Amino acid sequence: MEMDKGRWGNPEDLSPPRYKAYNLATFRQIPQLSCLNARQIHEIEIVGHVFPFKVNNYVINELIDWEKAPDDPIFRLTFPQREMLREAHFRELEAILKKAPGKEAVEQVVDRIRRQLNPHPAGQMEYNVPIFNGEKLTGIQHKYRETVLLFPQQGQTCHAYCTFCFRWPQFVGNHEWKFAMKEAKQLQAYLMRHTEATDVIFTGGDPMIMKAKFFTAYVDALLHEELEHLQTIRIGTKALGYWPYKFTTDPDADELLHQFERIAAAGKHVAVMAHFSHHRELQTPAVQEAIRRIRATWAEIRTQSPVLRHINDDPQIWADMWNEQVRQGCIPYYMFVVRDTGAQHYFGLPLLEAWELFSKAYRQVSGIARTVRGPSMSCTPGKVQISGVAHIQGQKVMVLSMIQGRNPAWVNRPFFAEYDPEALWLDDLKPAFGEKAFFFEEELRRLLRVRKKRHEQHQLHRLPVHRYPIPEKD
Repeated sequence: MEMDKGRWGNPEDLSPPRYKAYNLATFRQIPQLSCLNARQIHEIEIVGHVFPFKVNNYVINELIDWEKAPDDPIFRLTFPQREMLREAHFRELEAILKKAPGKEAVEQVVDRIRRQLNPHPAGQMEYNVPIFNGEKLTGIQHKYRETVLLFPQQGQTCHAYCTFCFRWPQFVGNHEWKFAMKEAKQLQAYLMRHTEATDVIFTGGDPMIMKAKFFTAYVDALLHEELEHLQTIRIGTKALGYWPYKFTTDPDADELLHQFERIAAAGKHVAVMAHFSHHRELQTPAVQEAIRRIRATWAEIRTQSPVLRHINDDPQIWADMWNEQVRQGCIPYYMFVVRDTGAQHYFGLPLLEAWELFSKAYRQVSGIARTVRGPSMSCTPGKVQISGVAHIQGQKVMVLSMIQGRNPAWVNRPFFAEYDPEALWLDDLKPAFGEKAFFFEEELRRLLRVRKKRHEQHQLHRLPVHRYPIPEKD
């Protein structure tokens, strides 16, 4: 199938800027920062030593309302905030930077702080990474039966970084924390063996930062004739929000869209899983043109975001965002709960508050926008949805269920927790009615023991035994 340039229509009235990014070393060059005082700029610098920080000229010029900074939601979405660090951590790091003891001493403090922030929640390293042909595939996660996550090596950064990002360890230089897949053929071989997998999700970082030629190589591998069981290719991306020119006027935009058409022509579904955290991200001519071009390839755009304190913790923002997404032909998909990593204490809402916010927004939209699900926690057993509050046997309890589970039999089975208005995460909840554990916990422990033992055995066979202690018995 040859590429017909212009098949999706030419971008209209767009004067594409040249991409320019700013990071911790260069952000003081941003002209708009003149609206901040010296203390605010200093705080950005301190926090930016711990959490990844990158912003670009599109976000700066098109999305942030600088008259409202630093309280503007898009500013908070992209620029580090002092409260993202615990006060003790902030003061410790500030003090050592003031002393200027040298790079190594600063890095030791930063690394120690990061390790206290639960860099890989929900057992991603221990329980989700498969071992295939004797090799640990650190560029793949296979947590749910039908779904394989792919971390392409060429997509391990983003056009700009979100301050809340639960995958912040991908960007901070510690290689032991990174997921990255180097070879498309390795993915292909794994999928040939695992015929239960129907969906591949490109994730990162942001896979849509890589050049189209690299994406094409992965598509070639996924369209192999022996992968007929593969039905859907999903692409998790923030590019529509942070650099929509990727799909319009970038030099390889047409080649990228052609790959979407190739996938569709091969009988598989393309789903662009777009991250939009605020309705302002949907309002520029650039993003609207990018959405139009993607949809012209037969790809669907599904939208998702966590609910975030200080950014979108208002039901009206969510109702406006879902309505605007539907108007532009996108499908509202998920509202997530902030994961238990990084700056959860700053961005996170109690589960019941998130549910109440979701419900108020959900009531304001028509049925066509109620494709959205949530609020949902991506935790160790699966994606757990807070379904509401009920009175049962004289008790006020929280009702939950799983949208996805390590065991598919757990999905859509209601279970109950004691009413707790302070709980931020599943681990904070206790089973209702005097039960000692939630229904899935005993089986979950067995599943995780098996996964852990496989990884321990892999390490012992692969690395010199004298360097590693013998693992304890399960």
